[in-house]
Amino acid sequence: MPDIFELELGKAGYVVVNEMCRVKKGESVIITVDSAMDMKPVMEVAKSAEAAGGKVLVAYHSTPRGYGKVADPQLPEPLKKAIPAADVWVEFNNQWLLYSTPWIEAMSNGRTRYLFLGGLDPERITRCIAKLDMDLQEKFQNKVVELTHNASKMRVTTPAGTDISFENVRKRPITNELRADKPGPHFLVGQIGWAPLEESIGGVIVYDGSFSGGGEADLGILSHPIELVIKKGRITEIKGQEEAKKIENWLKKLGDPNMYNLAHICYGFNPGAILTGLCTEDERVWGSTEWGNGYQGPMFEGSLPEAVSHADGICLNSTVWLDDEFLIKEGKVVHPELVDVAKAMGK
Repeated sequence: MPDIFELELGKAGYVVVNEMCRVKKGESVIITVDSAMDMKPVMEVAKSAEAAGGKVLVAYHSTPRGYGKVADPQLPEPLKKAIPAADVWVEFNNQWLLYSTPWIEAMSNGRTRYLFLGGLDPERITRCIAKLDMDLQEKFQNKVVELTHNASKMRVTTPAGTDISFENVRKRPITNELRADKPGPHFLVGQIGWAPLEESIGGVIVYDGSFSGGGEADLGILSHPIELVIKKGRITEIKGQEEAKKIENWLKKLGDPNMYNLAHICYGFNPGAILTGLCTEDERVWGSTEWGNGYQGPMFEGSLPEAVSHADGICLNSTVWLDDEFLIKEGKVVHPELVDVAKAMGK
């Protein structure tokens, strides 16, 4: 008997391979997955990659205890060698290899196309990929990127208490997560991110959605908000209840002062995403903003030094000013060039 979402998973696998990664005949495709994950989405992507003529390897391994370089000592040596040797890498890991040493090697080789789908189970990949209208999604995201690129100064507020301002750097790229058809890092559709001028970032960030830092810092959906005081792009104070204390202690335990740097900001605009506690999906909740701290990633072309790991927090129902113009108000798209497209997308 077929399993739940059997048909939708087949479509998602097709979209990932043919519309996102655009796998070509003869290319080597590695799909990494740790032991905490559901294998069904993995195998649908593997089947589609095989049908497209790819040379497919599914790399199943034990689950690391954290993200990024924290995972390095726990990864099998053959896996470390295989990742940067691939033409296409799709990551399904629950504990991400994103920002690990093999990731850095793969992203600097000028060949590997990487698509991050970390933690996506059948229901999530159905909501966030299989059910999307990719043409509308592309039209919407391209316009948001254009508008954001033209803004010099920005401000973000939320009902929970976020009030943060910063300046943009025109020459820096804005990542537009739709395809993974060029060498370098790409992520689940529905996110747009960039690195502001780091020293210009100041104010208060209040995470009221979820928080993800890997291992013991994977808090999921927050019961209480976490407040960060930001001065010149660095976290100077962490306020809140038990969740805030956990993050404060975790950062101290890591012992890396670069983890206190704000690395990037992102919009969430995937119409299928809901808050579930998984960062990969939560970052794309419609009308949210997300801040990452620690490792910055080369795709942002920022100025931060490397850090041992990375963490992300979600601010729901955001209001965003592009200079003096509204993009969204409390999570609802209000910019006149976007309202109709958003409605067509069900938002």
